[in-house]
Amino acid sequence: MLFPGGREWACAQADGDVLEVAVGTGRNLPYYRRVQSPTGIDLSPGMLAVARHRALALGIHADLRTGNAEALEFGDATFDTVVCTISLCNIPDDRAAIKEMYRVLKPGGRLVLLDHVASDRTWLRVGQWLLEQVTRRTNGDYQTRRPLPLVEAQGFVVSHSERSRLGWVERLVAVKPAV
Repeated sequence: MLFPGGREWACAQADGDVLEVAVGTGRNLPYYRRVQSPTGIDLSPGMLAVARHRALALGIHADLRTGNAEALEFGDATFDTVVCTISLCNIPDDRAAIKEMYRVLKPGGRLVLLDHVASDRTWLRVGQWLLEQVTRRTNGDYQTRRPLPLVEAQGFVVSHSERSRLGWVERLVAVKPAV
C-alpha cells in the first residue's frame, strides 16, 4: 500500500550491469525491462531460493548470491546501476551499505533507492519513532532513517528525489560523479 508502482519505477531507472542489493525473493525481477542479467545479493539463502525459482519461471538469467550489503564482494567500479528497494530500512549499518554501493558503481553510475523514511511531518515522525521502538527489536526495521543526507555525504549527486505518502516514502536517484 505504501509503494504503489515503486518497484516498476525503480527498475525502469536501471540499465547496463545492475546490482540489486537485498534482492530478497526477487519481487523486482519482472520489472527489469532493459537489463539482461541482473546480479542480486541477499543475506537470506531461503529468500534467494525463492528468487532463483522466480527468475527461472520468468526466463531471466540472474546471478543471485548470498552477500552482505555492508561488505559487497564485488570489485570497485563494477556496476552501472545499483538498486535497493524497500530494504535499506533493514540493513543494520545503512551508512556502510551506501558507502559500498558507491564503491561498486562505475563513475557516472546510478544509485536507485525506494524506501520508507522519516516523514517530514512531525506528528507522523513521532508515530514512526514509537513504531520503531518495536520494529527495530522484532525484525530490525528502522522507521526513521533518512538516506538522502547519507547519499549526499558519500559524494553522490542527487538527480531525483521525490517524497510521497505524507513524506513517509522516498524515491531517490543519485549519480556517482565521473571524476
